[in-house]
Amino acid sequence: MGSLYRSEEMAACQLFLQAEAAYASISELGELGLVQFKDMNPDLNSFQRKFVNEVRRCEEMERKLRFLEKEIARDQIPMPDPKEIPNSPEPREMILLETTFEKLEKEMNEVNVNATTLKKNFLDLTELKHILTNAQTFFDEAVLDQSQISEDSGHLLNDADGLQGLLQTLRLGFVAGVVLRERIPTFERLLWRSCRGNVFLRQKEIDTPLEDPNTGEEVMKSVFVIFFQGEQLKAKVKKICEGFRATLYQCPETANERREMAAGIQTRIEDLNTVLSQSLDHRHRVLVSIADDMKAWHMKVRKIKAVYHVLNMFNVDVTQKYLIGECWCAERHRSRIETALRTGTERSGSSVPSILNRMETTEHPPTYNCTNKFTKVFQSIVDSYGVAGYREVNPAPFTIVTFPFLFSLMFGDSGHGVLMFMAALAMVVMETKLMQTKSDNEIWNIFFGGRYIILLMGGFSIYAGLMYNDIFSKSFNIFGSGWYPHPQRYSEHTIDHHKDLTLDPTNNSDYRGHPYPFGMDPVWQMSLNKITWLNSFKMKISIIFGVSQMFFGVILSLQNSRYFRNSVNIFCEFLPQMLFLSCIFGYLIVLILYKWIAINATMSACAPSLLIDLINMFLLNYPLEPCSSAEFYDGQKSFQSFLLLLALVCVPWLLIAKPIILKRQHSKKQVQLLNNNDEFEGRKSTEINLDGETQTSKQKDGRKDSHTGHEEEEEFSFGEAFVHQCIHTIEYCLGCISHTASYLRLWALSLAHAELSEVLWNMVFRVALKMSGYTGLIAIFILFTPWAVLTIAILLLMEGLSAFLHTLRLHWVEFQSKFYKGDGYLFDPFRFDKIIEVSADD
Repeated sequence: MGSLYRSEEMAACQLFLQAEAAYASISELGELGLVQFKDMNPDLNSFQRKFVNEVRRCEEMERKLRFLEKEIARDQIPMPDPKEIPNSPEPREMILLETTFEKLEKEMNEVNVNATTLKKNFLDLTELKHILTNAQTFFDEAVLDQSQISEDSGHLLNDADGLQGLLQTLRLGFVAGVVLRERIPTFERLLWRSCRGNVFLRQKEIDTPLEDPNTGEEVMKSVFVIFFQGEQLKAKVKKICEGFRATLYQCPETANERREMAAGIQTRIEDLNTVLSQSLDHRHRVLVSIADDMKAWHMKVRKIKAVYHVLNMFNVDVTQKYLIGECWCAERHRSRIETALRTGTERSGSSVPSILNRMETTEHPPTYNCTNKFTKVFQSIVDSYGVAGYREVNPAPFTIVTFPFLFSLMFGDSGHGVLMFMAALAMVVMETKLMQTKSDNEIWNIFFGGRYIILLMGGFSIYAGLMYNDIFSKSFNIFGSGWYPHPQRYSEHTIDHHKDLTLDPTNNSDYRGHPYPFGMDPVWQMSLNKITWLNSFKMKISIIFGVSQMFFGVILSLQNSRYFRNSVNIFCEFLPQMLFLSCIFGYLIVLILYKWIAINATMSACAPSLLIDLINMFLLNYPLEPCSSAEFYDGQKSFQSFLLLLALVCVPWLLIAKPIILKRQHSKKQVQLLNNNDEFEGRKSTEINLDGETQTSKQKDGRKDSHTGHEEEEEFSFGEAFVHQCIHTIEYCLGCISHTASYLRLWALSLAHAELSEVLWNMVFRVALKMSGYTGLIAIFILFTPWAVLTIAILLLMEGLSAFLHTLRLHWVEFQSKFYKGDGYLFDPFRFDKIIEVSADD
């Protein structure tokens, strides 16, 4: 198990770097990814640190890259991944990158401004073309409509022979423009109300959408012409048009001028379209060239920024020539770290080597469990509950076996296990190809990340299904059932014409005398008392496996106490906990095994009821009737009374012993410390020193040291220790009972899964199997699809997720609570690959 059983041995180190070699050394450590740095300047904010200017320059480069990336995404240009991850750039390369990004940003801004201007001109000419195309129609409609309005109506326009005569006679003015289509109803209503009906509006929708030069979105617009009389109405109309952001254009009054102007505009549109197309092609070529290097540039800038963030954690000596920092690293990796520091020093051209010194510290080290792609998912399950303390027993290696095993007890169906196993096996076989796709689907990433645990859960479910003899809710009679109706008791006619038959296990007529060799006898699949018998069996194995796992958890607490040389915990916690659990639930397991071995079918009428016996054990009640509650072995009453008494003794033992011993140890330390101080003061008083001043100063130093020793001595509170132990005792004693009952979920979910599978088979697929001939063949073909879909959706996904969550709870609460504190913190080394991965996800 190596470092997976206990975390790696960590070393607190002090790092001395020459200023010229600091950047190269930290970049080498970032490539290595084995060092966690500590912030030596926690009281300084980001703007007070030494390398704040370099970090700002990196943030400015990131801003420019985001701008370029946004432009590339707007043109839907793919950005390929680099063939290899670039190394951390040298500090002088940072200037080259800044110059490159500044040039590209300036060029893109110029291209965008030119393109926006061209698009704005193109939009103006296009809108003016639509106005000129529809103007003559608007003018003709105005003349026709006003010819039908009487002079007494109070309106401005009167009959005329034509538009030109009308405009000359009544001195009518007009404005033409374009407005968004959705604003037309409000625009027309406001004109009517503001001008009191003394304007004449004509509008028409533009069929083709127009592109907004600022946003690039397509918008629908309408052209309009407004007729009015007088300068006041003209000013009012223009203000209303300005409020609705309508664009106004100059439109000639005569038809000939409009035709000539339209022809000229059409020519200008064609020329402008050519220029615009060339400008966009140039912009696209520039972006394509940028896209090839975009991700590599991002990685370089992030590496530079990460290095300077780490350097900001260092202190600078008074000569400004060295950077001093502290870090955590695994003891077995120190040689690799020193090699990386030498490489960084050589890269920088410095002649002064970097120094890595191990130092003593009272700070709690981080927890570093070295994992691979297989063990990573199991370690993440444990860390989700809490990170193990430094060198504490890690539950992950045991979880590799116990997690899929307990899952299989609830999910036990070989058919469903095969489907789960094959799906996970496909992900494992094609994992390299699937990892390169980098899907954004969160659900898929969860399943793919847990492919190895799904593989084991599927494999263990196959085994559990064979033990239950349950394959898609059906059983297979591979080895021959141990039960068969005896011909002398049941003839073939009786078997064929009677639905229910009773098989007698007390003789060898119906029972052949030997059990089914492997797993459950298939006869139980067709028996009416199947659920009753399976419930009893699965409940008992749930208790056996559950209590066994709790025993194992208590034994692991012994391993922790022995490793940390805590004899108090061994005597005051492990021993009473083990005795308490053994006297009650260990004894219950023994009774279960005894009942399976010693009680046969002939004794079934008076077979002991284990639950009633356990209750009677606590009540000290041993009735003679019914016979199932009576004593079934000699000395049962005395032995159970002894176990109960021993369990009761363990409670005050667990409650009181540890606080008392800790109090005595603390008092003993206090007495020893006082004796040492008195002895020290006695030696100081008998010293003969010719220099009285020096003698006095030494005495002062001695007092100061003694006070310091008292301050560093850890304070002890008996009341606090007693309350803590009281909570621990109550939690453990009640937890043993509740946790044992909690393991019955193994039985409950197994029953639910089996019954759901059977119902789905009987209600869907069995309907087709009952049919014969071509009708049955067609029915099988039709009903197989809904049966398969429901099996995958309900039994594999929903039931699988339910069993997974229940297994998670059993490990976090019932198992890990017996030995696992989980009060540590993870070792988080400075790694470039992690920084790049997180940035890519963002």
